[in-house]
Amino acid sequence: MPELLLDVQGLETQFRTPDGVVHAVNGVSFGLKEGETLGVVGESGCGKSVTMLSALRLIPSPPGKVTAGKAFYRGQDLLKMTDEEIRHIRGAHIAMIFQDPMTSLNPVLTVERQMTESLELHLGMTRDQARNRSAELLAMVGIPNPKDRLKDFPHQFSGGMRQRVMIAMALACNPQILIADEPTTALDVTIQAQIVELVKRLRDELGMAIIWITHDLGIVAGLAQRVVVMYGGFIIEDSPVKELYANPQHPYTIGLLGSIPRVDGVKHGKLYSIEGLPPTLYQKPTSCPFAPRCQWAMERCTKENPALEEIAPEHRVSCWVEPKTGRPRK
Repeated sequence: MPELLLDVQGLETQFRTPDGVVHAVNGVSFGLKEGETLGVVGESGCGKSVTMLSALRLIPSPPGKVTAGKAFYRGQDLLKMTDEEIRHIRGAHIAMIFQDPMTSLNPVLTVERQMTESLELHLGMTRDQARNRSAELLAMVGIPNPKDRLKDFPHQFSGGMRQRVMIAMALACNPQILIADEPTTALDVTIQAQIVELVKRLRDELGMAIIWITHDLGIVAGLAQRVVVMYGGFIIEDSPVKELYANPQHPYTIGLLGSIPRVDGVKHGKLYSIEGLPPTLYQKPTSCPFAPRCQWAMERCTKENPALEEIAPEHRVSCWVEPKTGRPRK
């Protein structure tokens, strides 16, 4: 088995709020191999983004705090690094594209100033070298007249172009890992497809590993090699992408896949709807967090939270029930 590029173990993150402590991430463990694309899916509030922000130490404190866990990058625990050490990892080795490029880019600084900063800081380039490299990066992500556009401000770009600028900034220092946090959510469908194709091409050219956070299982199908499904701050299923779509094993995953319209001619019937609401995480769940919404739930589900266990090669699931039969899992 190849050595993991990123190895997250038992990560837990909490937020203190006026209403109580929110247990946002509850013992998440996963690995990322070199050159692999990992899809992280789940509904809003399930802990996808907080997990990745926690690993990079980007959680605002207060109110947030990583209370347990380890996050090894090439054998070094990111959570134990000094502020200076982690700053040299962010951007240079692990880069992140955020969800809304308009709020991620500084509106009062030119694109050139925002792009050259990381090149000067991490790679020691002069201002002229950084400017030339920035123009190359804008050209790489498909922005026309890159030298002229460097002088523009973020509001002078369209939504899709701003997202391309964010991708160019993330790739500036040739990172080993690119974390993309729902980078196509605010874009229309045609621009979404262009951004996904761009990331796939850059991944193949540069050989980097990608973590793609999304609630769109359609994007994951054509982009990722492996998928992690999250719910209530837990990983509930972890599987190769083809196996997950062909043989989902958690009731929540089955519900997510059943809610996607089919265009391949397979008769689907009525789209599936998962009844109920996501859990409020003021108490850390001690039973299965999905049990109140699960049609197969049995008494054990309401008393004990199942561990994530392997049921097939590289396919892990956290569930007491065999969904296809409704019987307890052996």
